[in-house]
Amino acid sequence: MKQKIVLFWFRRDLRLEDNAGLYAALNESFPVLPIFIYDTSILGKLPKIDARLDFIHSSIALLQKQLELKGKSMVTVKGEPLEVMGQLIESYAVQKVITNRDYEPYARERDSNMASFLESKGIAFETHKDHVMFEKSEVTKDDGLPYKVYTPYSRKWMAALDKEGITAFPSENHLDKLLNHHQKLLSHEDLGFEKSDVKAPQYNISTDLIEQYEARRNFPAVAGTSKLGVHLRFGTVSIRHMVSKARSAGNNIFLKELVWREFFQQILWHFPHTQTACFKPQYERIEWRNNENEFEHWCNGTTGYPFVDAGMRELNATGFMHNRVRMLVGSFLCKHLLIDWRWGESYFAEKLMDYEMASNVGNWQWVAGCGVDAAPYFRIFNPTDQIKKFDKAHQYIQKWVPEFQELTYAQPIVEHKMARERCLEVYKSALK
Repeated sequence: MKQKIVLFWFRRDLRLEDNAGLYAALNESFPVLPIFIYDTSILGKLPKIDARLDFIHSSIALLQKQLELKGKSMVTVKGEPLEVMGQLIESYAVQKVITNRDYEPYARERDSNMASFLESKGIAFETHKDHVMFEKSEVTKDDGLPYKVYTPYSRKWMAALDKEGITAFPSENHLDKLLNHHQKLLSHEDLGFEKSDVKAPQYNISTDLIEQYEARRNFPAVAGTSKLGVHLRFGTVSIRHMVSKARSAGNNIFLKELVWREFFQQILWHFPHTQTACFKPQYERIEWRNNENEFEHWCNGTTGYPFVDAGMRELNATGFMHNRVRMLVGSFLCKHLLIDWRWGESYFAEKLMDYEMASNVGNWQWVAGCGVDAAPYFRIFNPTDQIKKFDKAHQYIQKWVPEFQELTYAQPIVEHKMARERCLEVYKSALK
């Protein structure tokens, strides 16, 4: 007779503590089997060496170590989720499948198909909010329509947080409800991948960092940002813990960065077409130059503009780029080179450790001028002036472009004044 269990499906929530879905599963009447599915439809799009896969793999290994101390174990499986679920149903009398919600278009389709499949088998599929504080339509305008501008959204978000408070889900206190078994985790070789030399940065959310955040956050040579991105992306930290920590510091500047993330999450939820299309449709009329040689220079950090090049080299070497520099390199690609924002978004999607579709698409459309609450198209960053403002002593540039003052350094691939005027002309022509 097959054992009756509840199945908990880990996805973007790779932690045992304060995990809403896991907490719900552990409060069911049956033992809980925790699984992670290496989805082959996602794996198939990745290069053979991918730092994010390494991060997932090492995060699961850490979970396994924590579980082994209690005589428990994760189950990792490679395959297509519906097929994997079908196999698990053959092995166990699965009473319910519980997971935390994901809001990206692929995930929504996957979960809709999973719900239909499980329903056909008489099995409930239960999802929980864990990845954000507020989701879908929980923070909307008074008429129920989604916000398209950040500032009023953030005010409503803050008011909702003050009203509702922060709920804890102490899943870590109920791990005895997990199934007693041991299973070896899949290795890199099992998955068909090689290990990456790029490691995820350690995050810092100290009181000092939060208190000094406003003063330090714009200077890439200073350790003034939290590097939380990848940890929020894969849920190795709890958003509730992070918001609570930010709130207790009494400085809302850092907290508002977490609100920006949720603003873009709800934009993608309500307007999923923005994954590949401009939020403002008239911007589809822009005649991008899309020069492949210039794009390659941008990707490689050889544009002849040292601040831009430093950012791209940092990205290529570490999988991370400082947010101030992200805005500059994005503006340079779209405005100076007139290359479609989707090219840049795609490159960041391949390289960024903390790649999160909602924020990446939202920010790329922001710099291109075609998104919600976007910078006006005539706002064009001057790459040289940006150095004077944010890297005056050239510390950041010196680190990533040590040859920037030598004759061997690349000549600028485009002249700023000409590029600015060309951009204004092309944008005006498209938008008239």
